[in-house]
Amino acid sequence: MAYDLEEQEQLATFKAFWKQYGNFVVTLLTVVLLAIAGWRGWGWYQAREAAAGAVVYEQLQVAVQSRDIDKVKAAAGVLFEKHGRTAYGPMGALVAAKAYFEAGDLKGARAPLQWVIDNAAEDEFKHIARVRLAGVLLDEKAYDDGLKLLAADPPARFLTAYADRRGDLLLAQGKAAEARAAYQQAVDKAEEGNPIRRLVQVKLDALGGAQK
Repeated sequence: MAYDLEEQEQLATFKAFWKQYGNFVVTLLTVVLLAIAGWRGWGWYQAREAAAGAVVYEQLQVAVQSRDIDKVKAAAGVLFEKHGRTAYGPMGALVAAKAYFEAGDLKGARAPLQWVIDNAAEDEFKHIARVRLAGVLLDEKAYDDGLKLLAADPPARFLTAYADRRGDLLLAQGKAAEARAAYQQAVDKAEEGNPIRRLVQVKLDALGGAQK
């Protein structure tokens, strides 16, 4: 089929363009396709990891409910090693730490909480772990270490928890005035319906703090 003059000019222009930029276009297209394939592959990998992590997390929950510390350790270890990058890693660490703490194993409780602080991708998990680890250090009478742990600048939603735990540590050191100030900050920063507010108010009242 013969081309008219305009079509021939367009074809000649395209050939010239392709001769000059063809390799670049092919390379660019290949990179884009590989990126799309990689993104889809990564999404599939993440979904698979999350599903696998969910199974182990469920096993951990069952172990906690049955108070089987050996199984708690085994399931938590698998979560840290194989699924630590999923949300189930830090979630499982917090659950395991609570199980150890309730079993009286303070040293065992410290390790998963520190793991969350060092490895969790979400800051929320890290702040929860800091407050809980400070509580463990309180029971171990490592008051200065607990206070150092709470020296971080938390977001607004964690100010009450940080101030409350700081008050506990200061009170344990015999620093009643500083503890009172920390408890007062916890009350001031807590929302009206926050159940922690009432508990902190009891502590504050016991120290002679002003009623809020």
